[in-house]
Amino acid sequence: MTPPHLTASPATTLWGRLPSEADAPVLSVEAGTQVTIDTVSHEGILEDQGRDPVAFFGRHGVAAADVLTDAIDIAANADHLPGAGPHVVTGPIAVRGARPGDWLAVRVDALVRRADYGVISSRHGRGALPGRFPPGGASVTSVFCRVDDRHGYLPLRPPAADRGAGDRPVARFPLAPFLGIMGVTPRGAVRRGSIAPGEFGGNLDISLLVPGSVLYLPVEVPDAGFYVGDPHYAQGNGEIALTALEAPLTATLTLGLVEAAAGKARFGEVAGPVVTTPQYLVPTGLDADLDIAVERCAANAVELLRASFGMDPALGYAYLSAAADFDISQVVDLVKGVHARIRRADFPGSGGWSW
Repeated sequence: MTPPHLTASPATTLWGRLPSEADAPVLSVEAGTQVTIDTVSHEGILEDQGRDPVAFFGRHGVAAADVLTDAIDIAANADHLPGAGPHVVTGPIAVRGARPGDWLAVRVDALVRRADYGVISSRHGRGALPGRFPPGGASVTSVFCRVDDRHGYLPLRPPAADRGAGDRPVARFPLAPFLGIMGVTPRGAVRRGSIAPGEFGGNLDISLLVPGSVLYLPVEVPDAGFYVGDPHYAQGNGEIALTALEAPLTATLTLGLVEAAAGKARFGEVAGPVVTTPQYLVPTGLDADLDIAVERCAANAVELLRASFGMDPALGYAYLSAAADFDISQVVDLVKGVHARIRRADFPGSGGWSW
């Protein structure tokens, strides 16, 4: 059976906002359904880039035929309110039967690139070095990046400085596509901006969410209201320049459901999203203060070890200090993110759980 395919258009996306309880779903599925979803990158369509992706990418040598038609349509016809976030969010998708207290399990099955180029931007003075970048008082610096099947390529000098110099030396780095935004609809009738993540997920920017991983999200409203956006081709932990390599993806995801009682047994009192990969259990911590985000991640990690393996909290705390890595997911989304990597192999014979 062919999975339902949700395309991106002004009718199926929100630009800069997350869905609210008042928003009707654009697709409704049973739990356990695999869905395919098109995502559009905000880079190249934003107002500070001219809100004309054909012209913007044309200046970088991209033919008009190679600019996505849904990006052109959204740039021309979608509402983007002042003060909203930059992201194009596809959804919401109703997962029938999901109730508050349950956990939505989002398995990443496949991510397919929709373009052979992307953009890395610094703007709004909100990166890790806001006093230095964008340089020269510019409001935005957008760096164009070509990609092939495995790598992205960036020149070592600005293109204008290299004209007539022949082939420019480049930095080459591996691609690892993932969706920066995956979330469930937050409680409330007012749409939130797309920038800040929360316990409902949203703009988590966790680069471990590649195919084979599962994101667990605590459901806040009936039928969950799942959505995706902010596609990346590559991102370093921290995402220090404000964006990573932003570029469009088609995602194939399976939307499962963990009912409240099973979720309680699996996650205990963990607050907020949890990720699993074949190698790791990954609790998260979120706060505008990075120190508090680390504290929350550590507390969630201790609780996850207790719930998953019956590990005494004092021993779990010692184990985490000796054996787990705490990584900064991002420092640029108003609410900062931290995630821990707990090796599943460190708990042989302890059961644990799959998706």
